[in-house]
Amino acid sequence: MKIREGSLSEVVAVVTEIDEFIVKENEQSLAQRLEGKRHLILVAEQQGQILGFKIGYELDSDTFYSWFGGVSPKARNLGLAQKLLDVQESWVVDQGYQQLKVKSRNQFPTMLRLLLRNNYLIENFEPYEPLLESRIHFVKQLKNK
Repeated sequence: MKIREGSLSEVVAVVTEIDEFIVKENEQSLAQRLEGKRHLILVAEQQGQILGFKIGYELDSDTFYSWFGGVSPKARNLGLAQKLLDVQESWVVDQGYQQLKVKSRNQFPTMLRLLLRNNYLIENFEPYEPLLESRIHFVKQLKNK
């Protein structure tokens, strides 16, 4: 498995495979969100096939936001999300950011467990109806090299 910087078209190819994403992002919608922001697009690739991705961008000079990520159903339970998170965290530290923020939803317990296992702390809760749609905000303070 190789984790590398990737393109929005590679990300979209994985997004279409993930049923949990009700709204299917496309290259244009992704590009609009990233426009004018310092960002990182990571993809997980095996034998030429893109199986996962993680996109983040700068909120300010101290804070990087891990915005959007996912793993294809055919590659789940292989540790890809952890590998993508590890590479993103390493890059963020190398760039001198002090903290990493991320949001997830109650409906993604696997992601919530991943964040908690990696020492992310809950800093806010955004209630929605139904409760599964509620957003949980996480932050991790980083130790720079």
